[in-house]
Amino acid sequence: MNDTRSPLQTVFIYLGALLILVWSGGPFIWQFSTSFQLDKALTSGSPSLIPDPFTLEHYYNAFVEKELHHYVWNSLVVSLATTFLCLFVGSLAAFALSRLNVRGRFGILMVILSVSMFPQIALVGPLYLVATNLGLLDTYTALIITYLALGLPLVTWVLFGYFETLPREIDEAARMDGVSIPGLLWHIILPMSLPSLVTTGLLAFITAWNEFLFALAFTSNIDRQTIPVGIANFTNLYYVPWGDIAAASAVVTVPLIVLVLFFQRHIIEGLTQGGIKE
Repeated sequence: MNDTRSPLQTVFIYLGALLILVWSGGPFIWQFSTSFQLDKALTSGSPSLIPDPFTLEHYYNAFVEKELHHYVWNSLVVSLATTFLCLFVGSLAAFALSRLNVRGRFGILMVILSVSMFPQIALVGPLYLVATNLGLLDTYTALIITYLALGLPLVTWVLFGYFETLPREIDEAARMDGVSIPGLLWHIILPMSLPSLVTTGLLAFITAWNEFLFALAFTSNIDRQTIPVGIANFTNLYYVPWGDIAAASAVVTVPLIVLVLFFQRHIIEGLTQGGIKE
């Protein structure tokens, strides 16, 4: 297809893209710059984007004095477990609703979607009482189960949409070759759905990695608290260590940026192809 855009339209498109990039990336750039500046520079009347002098003091404070690595480990355990369970349970649910003869499947999908529409603030109280009665406070289990409930509706919907794009002839050919229903899922459908699995896995991981409210309610010590709660604990009544907070935020933001950039092709394909019915 020939490009019929005029030079002026092209300029506006690139200008708009540049504005979006600056609007979205500006806070991250400022955050990274802040993490390398002295406290006196951060509170001066004329802050600078270029650190002068350059310092790693805030990273030392975050990891040595405030033990950021414990929070990182807790978040990693909870997020990876949540991602695995979301993909496992979500793929089973999406496969059953898409490829099997399930009556009222769209009604079931609407119920699954409606679960994710409840505001978290309305759920934290009842779930806290349940966790207390079951002895799950200050455990990974309470966070993993909660995050599974938060991420599963989106994972199921995205995987269902992607599975619907796969031709039904694949199922018939597999049945003729003697492949069982579980074999159809694990050996044929899932390998063909790698972009969707990457997309939903990243979304589930980011949701669990960034969640704050339930982590704050269900944990009370560093042994189980995750990164958002840990960073919130950096502050005290009379002082906010902006440099330390910026350093900790940079440490936990960079891995997410790297993951998204590395898997961006799969993410775009997984989100767009699920909306196309062949």
